[in-house]
Amino acid sequence: MWKREAIVACFSSPTPAQSATSSGDVDPLQKKRPLDDELLAGVGQSILISGELSGDEDLTVQGGVEGKIALRDHVLTVGSHGRINGQVTAKTIVVLGHVTGNLIATEKVDIKESGSVEGDIVAPRVAIADGSHFRGTIDMQPRDQPKPDIRKPEPSSVNGELARV
Repeated sequence: MWKREAIVACFSSPTPAQSATSSGDVDPLQKKRPLDDELLAGVGQSILISGELSGDEDLTVQGGVEGKIALRDHVLTVGSHGRINGQVTAKTIVVLGHVTGNLIATEKVDIKESGSVEGDIVAPRVAIADGSHFRGTIDMQPRDQPKPDIRKPEPSSVNGELARV
């Protein structure tokens, strides 16, 4: 028969007292394990997502995404095995894999050496590494660029009639 306590112990995080070895050192596996609030969101190599993807945290894509991705105030990293087919909107976009679609970043787009982008980029800062692949256009409008003040002339009336200026 199986013992429930043994299964629960395999999946639960040990306390520092439980993870100490006989010499008093902390287990090295425990040191490498991230805290719950430091866990990163990710799409694994064997995962394929079709549809819209949005979130309020940083995301790493190692699998495939077909559709729109919106991470307005966060970082999207397309890993070396990642493939995205669709529009991407994020604060910062780092590409190590392949993206087919437009990239819109409020801070920066960074195409690394192994990265490939086929689509238009809109971002105030763009970095394209030597050896990467890019086909499209780049619009590098400053983020806080003031809009030009265009006013339409207002008609003025003289004696109840409109006067042309």
